[in-house]
Amino acid sequence: MIISVRAHRAALAALGTVCVFASAACGGGGHSAATPTPSVPSTSTTVASPTPTKTVKPAPKVNPYTGIGAVPKTPTIAVKVDDTAPGRPQRGIDLADVVYIEAVEGGLTRLAAIYGTNKPVVGYVRSTRPSDPDLLLQYGKITEAYSGGAHDSLPRVKASGITSWSNDAGAPYYSRVNRSESTYINLVLDLAKVAAKTKSALPKSNGWTFRSSLAGLTTSVGTDVRTRVTGSYAYTSGTAVEFRWSTTLRKYVRYINGVAQHAADGKLVTATNVIVQSCKVVSHPADTDVNGNPSQFTTTTGTGAVSVFRGGKRINGTWSRPKLNNGTKLKTSAGGVLPLQPGNTWVVLVRTGEPISG
Repeated sequence: MIISVRAHRAALAALGTVCVFASAACGGGGHSAATPTPSVPSTSTTVASPTPTKTVKPAPKVNPYTGIGAVPKTPTIAVKVDDTAPGRPQRGIDLADVVYIEAVEGGLTRLAAIYGTNKPVVGYVRSTRPSDPDLLLQYGKITEAYSGGAHDSLPRVKASGITSWSNDAGAPYYSRVNRSESTYINLVLDLAKVAAKTKSALPKSNGWTFRSSLAGLTTSVGTDVRTRVTGSYAYTSGTAVEFRWSTTLRKYVRYINGVAQHAADGKLVTATNVIVQSCKVVSHPADTDVNGNPSQFTTTTGTGAVSVFRGGKRINGTWSRPKLNNGTKLKTSAGGVLPLQPGNTWVVLVRTGEPISG
């Protein structure tokens, strides 16, 4: 179809007139439009201001060794302490967060005391044993204080990455004191000075949890803890271990041969919790004493039975520690968490199958 030029121009003019009216109707400037524009419902959505959320402060961290107070700010120090008659009363043992009773040679026992909260003068320091690094690594690469060691004990400490603080190697802050009980079991160590000098690991979780309540836990009477640290089958007599619940102190008091034990400062040796942990214990002929008695190697990785005594009650369960750098988890027989009462703890490392009464 052919459209004349005149007709084309007329169409453009009409279109321009329509645009002018549209501009007047839609444009701003405060002038009324010639033709009212019908109102169109708004499609915009009113967005409500978000309700302010309260800032939740994280729960304050507590001492991982006791469940009481803040996390200690100085390095953890483990001390090997004598546990024979000539070595008692021990000095500073009542200020440890955790104390392990372990088998050594000849059916005797020795203590591994863990100091995180307090850094007292401790005695009486004795030598390390081959299984000590395995036990202590659950606390991280801490400092271990001891007085020498035989055969493969020292190489094992060195290989573990634990900081060695050995009197025999010339480490400082050791001294000897005069005591009537023994002329050679008399070595003490000032842990405050060691803590200021060493650069080893600060306290971290060793796998335990703490809770004051016994709610939901299956308990039985546990007022008198009796067991025996026998070591390997070669030493069936071993060393008797006993703790008695004190309703006055609300703690367990350590007894030896029917006598309540005191530290050198005169205070009773007590524990808020007593853990009896069943482990594989075997002779370790690579390390022997002067009489030819082999050391005992206590395996603290893997799994086993455990009995926790707290508040005059006994709770049976299991312990597990898959690797050396893992902490030790405590579970109830039903598989739930087995918590400790906030406070200090003594751990008795017994050979699997050793009877436990409570």
